[in-house]
Amino acid sequence: MDVTQWTGRHACWLQDAFEDTQEEFAARLGVSVRTVAAWHQTPDMVPKLETRRMLNTAYYGKAGDAVRRQFIHYTRAHAQQMQAQALRVAIAVVRRDGDVLLVCRQDGDDITWQFPAGIVKPGGSAPKVAVRETLDETGVHCMVREHLGERLHPRTRAFCDYYLCDFVHGEAVNGDASENADVAWAPIAELSRYIPEDQIYPPILEALEVAA
Repeated sequence: MDVTQWTGRHACWLQDAFEDTQEEFAARLGVSVRTVAAWHQTPDMVPKLETRRMLNTAYYGKAGDAVRRQFIHYTRAHAQQMQAQALRVAIAVVRRDGDVLLVCRQDGDDITWQFPAGIVKPGGSAPKVAVRETLDETGVHCMVREHLGERLHPRTRAFCDYYLCDFVHGEAVNGDASENADVAWAPIAELSRYIPEDQIYPPILEALEVAA
């Protein structure tokens, strides 16, 4: 594992992997006990460059395989925990001939066009949520054709699953007036009029054959 960014949290994991007390870990690195204590108190802090070099020396130069395996276990467990805690959203990109289905969200004075989406509860099925929420929000029945990918959304920080869906039947109506201002079939060729192209997940553009 390549440790490219040390934080207080990473340093504490390395201490635990060595099975050191704070005093022992401070002596191993050549820092003060107060510094180690600060990492425990503020896990998101980034140590100074010189201290990061000391941590690199401890990890790459002094840690054996068992210590490194334990450190990697801590980092992976933390990553899985953070992903599990993240809000998970299923997004339906419903295509009908040359159009794509959009909903107009209204949040106070802010109005934005988006693809139909719904929150996936723990243990829930993202594809089923995408289909169900589309029906609830718009009255449109659809079926999933392809999973386009997933990402941590750069603005909302929600974990998003994207699904390309085929239109089955139904008239597009605003089924959730409390959350949406409108529903529309937008011409795919004019999608950027509704959603800025740089805000659209690139595989969506590829799937809709819109020039990126």
